[in-house]
Amino acid sequence: MASQKLALPYKTVINGPLKPGKGIIIQGVVNTDAYRMDFNLRHRFGIAFHYNPRFDENKVVCNTWAGQWNTEYSPAGMPFKKGQPFEVAINCTSYGYDIQVNGEQVSSFQHRFLQLDEIDVLDIRGDLQLTSIAQC
Repeated sequence: MASQKLALPYKTVINGPLKPGKGIIIQGVVNTDAYRMDFNLRHRFGIAFHYNPRFDENKVVCNTWAGQWNTEYSPAGMPFKKGQPFEVAINCTSYGYDIQVNGEQVSSFQHRFLQLDEIDVLDIRGDLQLTSIAQC
């Protein structure tokens, strides 16, 4: 776990296989002029889970990538505010991912890539200052 400003794009190996009960907590601050941010759980051939706050569209998009983008899913609301700190918790469950922002459940996304043990990289990009990553 780090507590200083981390360089973007940020990539780190996910410790041990991703499995139900495992989670990742990401803390940072949204840039005041934010356009988009990406939080990705990656595997060798693509992105198992893409969580993409889009300030230009005032929505969040969830998706997967395996040679091409799958069907987008957009939960209701935009839980992030420009210039404000945030904490995102992505928790792996048996059916998918539960996403909490600042302690509130904001979305669930069903697994589309089922080989959870092959998901090995957390990749973060976009208009934010990243301050802390924790795997639990």
